[in-house]
Amino acid sequence: MSDVEKRWTEIAKMLEGRTIVKVRYLSEEEADDLDWYCRPVVMFLDNGEYIFPMADDEGNNGGALATSYDDHALLPVI
Repeated sequence: MSDVEKRWTEIAKMLEGRTIVKVRYLSEEEADDLDWYCRPVVMFLDNGEYIFPMADDEGNNGGALATSYDDHALLPVI
């Protein structure tokens, strides 16, 4: 594992043990504030934080989520 991967893996561990307590799509107003035309799923965590997918590291747009569910393999942007 490279040093970069080790560093980001440690940072990503902030999600370990968290519970998703609410899920919704980004509102149109929130997307407008980000200058996005795609609205991704937002997951709110038990510690008051939230996460949502982006199209890239620069935050150019919202992103879809792939899942392991057979009947819903994707949570798309809307």
